[in-house]
Amino acid sequence: MTGNLEGRIKQLEARVQELADQEAIRNLRYRYHEIINQGNYAAVPDLFTTDGMLDFDYLGGAKGTAELMVFFTQRLGNLFSFIKQFVHNHAVQVHGDTATGFSFLEARTVVGGESYMVAARYDDEYVREYGHWKFKKMTLMPYFTVPLREGWAQPERLKMGK
Repeated sequence: MTGNLEGRIKQLEARVQELADQEAIRNLRYRYHEIINQGNYAAVPDLFTTDGMLDFDYLGGAKGTAELMVFFTQRLGNLFSFIKQFVHNHAVQVHGDTATGFSFLEARTVVGGESYMVAARYDDEYVREYGHWKFKKMTLMPYFTVPLREGWAQPERLKMGK
């Protein structure tokens, strides 16, 4: 009977650890959006591994701390005069010290004085590094980025089946 109890305790401990890891990863994603919404772009590379990478489709990509710093502080920092991002439905699967996840993005931005609506999906790879979860790879797949005055509902803007 004792062996069964020990086994059940180990299973419960493993499940609690998995749930704690999922929550830590969700907090990492939320922290990323908080930093972006505050315009504190120089803080973003700290959320990535030193060899971390991103692919933001038409916005470009970066690999490693130095490129990430340039991407966020110069590319995005100079592009958007206003940005507020709202993340939804963050699903996470933990595999020991690595994990994968996806979430959906709605954003409102201003570029060159024009307001834009954005919808996209993030696909992420995470790694536990020195006891903390970090982004290993972040991929942004836009559904649409359109001027507010035009709206998103024109057929040529919709990417059906993606």
